[in-house]
Amino acid sequence: MLTRVHDLLRLRTSPSIFFGAAATMIVFVAVTVLFTDPVDAAVTVASEWLYTNLGWFYIIGLTVFLVFLTVFAVGRFGRVTLGPEGEPPEHSDPTWFAMLFAAGLGSILMFWGVAEPISHFGNPPRGPSLGIEPETVDAAMDAMNFTFYHFALHTWAIFTLPGLCFAYFIHKRNLPPRVSSIFQPILGDGIHGPIGKFIDIVAIIGTVFGVAVSLGLGALQINSGINRVFGIPESAMWQLIIIGTVGGAAMISVALGLDRGIKVLSNINIAAAVALLLFILLAGSTLFVLQGTIEALGSYLMNLPRLALWNDTYADTGWQSNWTVFYWAWTISWSPFVGLFIARISKGRTIRQFVSGVLLVPAGFSALWFGIFGHSAFDIELNGEGGLVETVVEQGDIAGALFALLEHYPATLVLSVITIIIVTIFFITSVDSAALVTDTMANGHEDFNPLRQRIFWAVTIAVVAATLLVFSGSGGLEALEKFIVLVGLPFFVMGFFQMYAIYRALREDASAVPVMRTRDWKKVLPPKEYERRREEENYDTSHVTVTPEVRDEPS
Repeated sequence: MLTRVHDLLRLRTSPSIFFGAAATMIVFVAVTVLFTDPVDAAVTVASEWLYTNLGWFYIIGLTVFLVFLTVFAVGRFGRVTLGPEGEPPEHSDPTWFAMLFAAGLGSILMFWGVAEPISHFGNPPRGPSLGIEPETVDAAMDAMNFTFYHFALHTWAIFTLPGLCFAYFIHKRNLPPRVSSIFQPILGDGIHGPIGKFIDIVAIIGTVFGVAVSLGLGALQINSGINRVFGIPESAMWQLIIIGTVGGAAMISVALGLDRGIKVLSNINIAAAVALLLFILLAGSTLFVLQGTIEALGSYLMNLPRLALWNDTYADTGWQSNWTVFYWAWTISWSPFVGLFIARISKGRTIRQFVSGVLLVPAGFSALWFGIFGHSAFDIELNGEGGLVETVVEQGDIAGALFALLEHYPATLVLSVITIIIVTIFFITSVDSAALVTDTMANGHEDFNPLRQRIFWAVTIAVVAATLLVFSGSGGLEALEKFIVLVGLPFFVMGFFQMYAIYRALREDASAVPVMRTRDWKKVLPPKEYERRREEENYDTSHVTVTPEVRDEPS
């Protein structure tokens, strides 16, 4: 039946995976729209149970991923090339770095660059347990600790682990570009069976819902920006128009392909984002911001072990569930999309280059971004006119945090328009990257894919975001966010199997490292002892010497 429908629509994909994922999303959206309150109640109960009983698992799990990647990269497997031996990387380092942000992280930086530090500055995460007062220097330092914790090494570890697995199994073992391929050392031919198909369906659903949440947040931010600049109201109609515009532009980019669409937009947008970053740095309190960023980075690195294992045990405020656990679960739900996208653009790099590049370079840029925007906001609160805490924390206008910051800089109108364009392009590249990768996961190959399939996934992401954000109101978006937390759980469990799978695969594929031979040296004796032994008739002095002497060179 599915095959006949598939052929009738002239598709070129795996019918069970494609229609299974599509049907699940359609049913979920329809049920959420029609029965918003019952669905929200059920998902709330489940997510709250998860927050209460399994929050620690998310915290320790992600730290384990980070430690594993670090050890794996510096070990002997770090020299393995992700592709044919001797083949150079497909993309230059600057282009590779720019495209990393096309996978959705650029939009997150734009949304949370001001909102996250100011939120924690006005409501310190460890205020109850450590006695940190809001809107103080101590609150600023702790706010940056948690901001870096949320968006530096740990976040990129979420993407690096599946990305590394994808890169190895796709480029080295030449397996289909699907999540199920990662489990080939465990499942064998079962990657093509029911279990493998189920894994791929869940991965596609997580990708679409995860990107839809990001697109929904992006629509709120863009709407807030044009409201402040042009006076256009923040309403469901305008959010729908924004999502439609982003989705339409994403379809054009998808049609142009990776090199002419995503790659070009990524290079343009990262340059514009860096220009905005430099303007904020130079037009504000430059010395304060630079000193604060460097100091915050040192504080983060020194406090990282404690942050990575902190569970809010004694104060039990619920803060970590609403922030950290949600971040990890939401982010890992669309890690297959980001991981597969990164793997596609990383062919030819070694495991050590891949891990260090994907883990350290974007994390470093994220720290720089949040350091500059965060301390610029702190400077306004501590030394300037203030008002950001009132906007973000008291009024809850998180989406408008960045534009509220820009109001304290010269050429606010021009700067805000440029920022809206940057945010929009970041979300376009997020959607078209997700559409491209989702289509690849559904197909199991990257060749001869009809354009309409990629457009279908771009439309699906836009429709899911629009339906849950606009038509079902805030309850629908909140239900999606809570649902994402539940979807994230199996992905966390999969992460442990991924570590085992790639280690086992490399043990199978890499020959044992031969024993390293060194020179064989004669035994050195003090001159007097050497002379004594030479005078002894029964002592052979051919294997001893006074000065260091090589007995045998290694072959």
